[in-house]
Amino acid sequence: MSERIVDFIATVHPYDSLTRDELARVADFFSRRPFAPGDLIYEFGDRLPGLYLIESGHVAVTDRNGDSVSQLGPRNSFGERGLLRDGVAVTTARAMDDAVILMLPRAQVTGLIADHRAVARFFDRGRGPVDRGSDVARLKVGELLSGKPVTCDPETPIIEAARLMRDARISSLGITEGTRLIGLVTIRDMSSRVVAEGRDMRQPVRAVMTPDPVTLAPTALGYDVLNIMLERRISHLPVVDQGRFIGMISQSDLTRVQAISAAGLIREVAQAGDVAAMARVTGRIPELLSQLVQTRQRHEIITRMITDIADAVTRRLLDLAVADLGPAPGLWVWAACGSQGRQEQTGLSDQDNCLILAPGCDPLDPWFAALARRVCDGLDACGYVFCPGDMMATNPRWCQPVPVWRGYFQDWIARPSPEAQMLASVMFDLRAIGGEAALLDDLHRETLQAASRNSIFVAHMIANSLKHRPPLGLIGGFATIRSGEHRHHIDMKHNGVVPVTDLARVYALQGRISAVNTRARLEDAETRGVISGSGARDLIAAYDMIQTVRLDNQAHLVRAGRKPDNYLSPADLPDFDRSHLRDAFVVVRGMQSAVGHGKGMLG
Repeated sequence: MSERIVDFIATVHPYDSLTRDELARVADFFSRRPFAPGDLIYEFGDRLPGLYLIESGHVAVTDRNGDSVSQLGPRNSFGERGLLRDGVAVTTARAMDDAVILMLPRAQVTGLIADHRAVARFFDRGRGPVDRGSDVARLKVGELLSGKPVTCDPETPIIEAARLMRDARISSLGITEGTRLIGLVTIRDMSSRVVAEGRDMRQPVRAVMTPDPVTLAPTALGYDVLNIMLERRISHLPVVDQGRFIGMISQSDLTRVQAISAAGLIREVAQAGDVAAMARVTGRIPELLSQLVQTRQRHEIITRMITDIADAVTRRLLDLAVADLGPAPGLWVWAACGSQGRQEQTGLSDQDNCLILAPGCDPLDPWFAALARRVCDGLDACGYVFCPGDMMATNPRWCQPVPVWRGYFQDWIARPSPEAQMLASVMFDLRAIGGEAALLDDLHRETLQAASRNSIFVAHMIANSLKHRPPLGLIGGFATIRSGEHRHHIDMKHNGVVPVTDLARVYALQGRISAVNTRARLEDAETRGVISGSGARDLIAAYDMIQTVRLDNQAHLVRAGRKPDNYLSPADLPDFDRSHLRDAFVVVRGMQSAVGHGKGMLG
């Protein structure tokens, strides 16, 4: 019997990476058991004795609600998700026909993972990239801080402030009232605003400080520091945590900058004099994508960098347009939605945007129409093609004052028609890019509270989130496109990423989570108890896997001299990636089933 098992597992990944002697040793631990059609193998919540492997026959795996998760055939493993987490089954498995199932005890599974890299990689569902230690692009801003901030009161004489900086050997000083930061003074300010202008050194430092400086939260990425410093030509960034000044980041703190190529593109955009110059910069984004994928940057870092370039292009187009059109007739904010709003752009992105005007502004004023046309046309010329659904600021419907926008959201929430669900899904991902951000902040906060209180609207949003399903076939494979240009491919955007972003949006509604980034929403959903810790970790790992494979495929297309797209042939993937991608889709389907059976779901 042992020799028979050896011959069988030698054809199954990851056991096929073991030597014949190792296979023989492992085979001795496998038990072998037949099951009749309908027999229960294990049930949700059972303590799992080990990992299951199908030798013959088929197995139906369902979630805790009885919904189908997958149907597996020979050489498929099952039960590993619960086994490797806490040993408790997270699904139920039954034989579909006469089946023979092998079982490897848990101790032997964990031993193989510890001793063999190929086995460990197979069971690592996150498939994270190489650890790059202190790469500034991946560090949180709070990790870049060193020591307590040096501060003074705004009425402190300039000469005393200068002495504080000298004695502390620092190049900037935070000006605070209590713990609240109200200004910033740097060595350059002392030179250009005090010495060069011959100011009285006994004047209060308030007279020469930069009021209300740009700040970052400690949870922001180190890459944000590079982006803002290069784009705004500043060398110091205060760090503020919930209104409290906690530290300062300067250029000297960024001694190990590994994301300079993306930051360099942003610098070129910020200095561009016309659309053509910006288009030349954005034309290099596919090359940047390929480079970042090859160096194994995490997907959320890659998409954030690429989105930052789109943000810089949008802001530069806004600046050029305003400089030409003259003063605006009222306050406005340019907001992005879709993947740019969520900061999840890849090598292929259209534009989704809108203009939100201050109350009292006339949306028919030609100034706003001219601004929208110049920016949208410029984005299209830079490769961010016009939205097929006309969800752009050039559409008068999406260039309106705050009260009209408030009415839009109120109507969508009160009467959640299919169109309302679609529009709400897009507009809940809005993020301010340029102009008066407070116009959007207040609207977003009001809308989130109103929507979360309306159980019928939440139920409709849940139903809407289930329209895009992972591409899983009936018997252990993928459901690929059946005809046309992309025959035998799967759509990694609409059937891979969108199901997760839709789920994250529902969790954000249920938990009144203000974040618009998908991964941030999932993390906050766990923190606030909207979903369980295990469910959140599984879904985040699945999302990481899906996005990583998607970006890998886009980078492969770029290196082949083709335009990146979202279509992937599963047959082109190595066994390792194909198996884990399928498992990731299984997790997403399971989470869809869970939210579909939750409170508020429509019958």
